[in-house]
Amino acid sequence: MQPEISSRISATVVAVFRANGRMLEWGDAFAAPFGLTSARWQILGAIALSPQTITTPRIAEQMGVSRQGAQKQLNLLLDDGLIEKLPNPGHRRSPHYRLTPSGAALFQQIDTAWAAHAQLAGQHFSAAELETTLRVLGTLTDLHAMPSQGEQDEA
Repeated sequence: MQPEISSRISATVVAVFRANGRMLEWGDAFAAPFGLTSARWQILGAIALSPQTITTPRIAEQMGVSRQGAQKQLNLLLDDGLIEKLPNPGHRRSPHYRLTPSGAALFQQIDTAWAAHAQLAGQHFSAAELETTLRVLGTLTDLHAMPSQGEQDEA
């Protein structure tokens, strides 16, 4: 790899780290009026946006967090009555999760607020810039994917 490309990749990764930290900090402030943190909003969103019930390993994979981190947030959301646990016929130790009616209502509220914010933020970018960003981040994610551990243990 050419040194110039290597430096740009490094700078991009550092920018991703910085953006992640900033987005989590911003997200905590944004989600607070809804009684959520960034982490809980993220997990609630993974469940809300899944076309079917979803397991902890799938949530962790989709959101780029550890299974333990996802499970911690799932337990908090369960305690708050925002999600419910359902049996998984394919694997008794890996239940499925779905939103409760109150969880769905809360997600709708925060998602509406997010959509308004995203509309304003989107004014700073062209569609082409956003498409390029998504493509680059997707490739970086794919290049650095860890081997999946025990996908079969969740069915």
